[in-house]
Amino acid sequence: MTQDRVILTLQKRTVSGKAVKHIRKNGQVPAVIHDHGKPSRVVQGDRLAILKVWREAGKHHPIELTADEETFTVLIKEAVFDPKKHQLTHVVFNAVDKDQKVEADIPVRPRYAEDNEASPAERSGFIVLSQLETVQVKAIASKLPDFLEYDAEKLIEVGDHVTVADLEMPAGVEVETEAEHAVATVYEPSALAAANDAAGGTSEEETAEQGAEEGTETKTTESEVKPEHQSTETEVPTEKDKEENV
Repeated sequence: MTQDRVILTLQKRTVSGKAVKHIRKNGQVPAVIHDHGKPSRVVQGDRLAILKVWREAGKHHPIELTADEETFTVLIKEAVFDPKKHQLTHVVFNAVDKDQKVEADIPVRPRYAEDNEASPAERSGFIVLSQLETVQVKAIASKLPDFLEYDAEKLIEVGDHVTVADLEMPAGVEVETEAEHAVATVYEPSALAAANDAAGGTSEEETAEQGAEEGTETKTTESEVKPEHQSTETEVPTEKDKEENV
């Protein structure tokens, strides 16, 4: 879980409010850096360069950011995408102290035995339902892991489950999420389908089958782009965001 360096260089921004629409047309993204109660710095940078960093770092991987001849260690607090054009429109960075602990949401993923791509339960025809995609941890920024894993080989029979307490936690990382919170649980497909029917929902399998029958397919837009190491929801800008009132 060693961290690769993620580096970004931004430029000082001289416009704000509605005037930022002009820099967006030129392929630039307005951004702001919050720094421990000091005056915020308004900056801008190349859209593709910032999008690449967003995909690599998500909201938990520290970024070495240089702006206006100053260097910061930052985490991305917010990334806003235009819901119509599916383009990155604004980013908020939080400067962090290298020697102090920070909180971050870290992605969770299963670890399978060598040559396996599924748990024993899934190989037997059961369904493993993920119940937690990220957990909150506290650590020095440079020690934040890119992801946390659990041993999926322990998921064998219906009812088997793993909790936050089962996650493999690196040294120096404190977990903030409740230890007993379920991460993944094994279900019988028929029981899960019955529960969905009772709740008036549709299982993922049924949704896929319906899409195939109707000749439709699911598409991922840039507004739904997820970082490499993190799952996150699409963030829709408000009118305030669009006017760049920062």
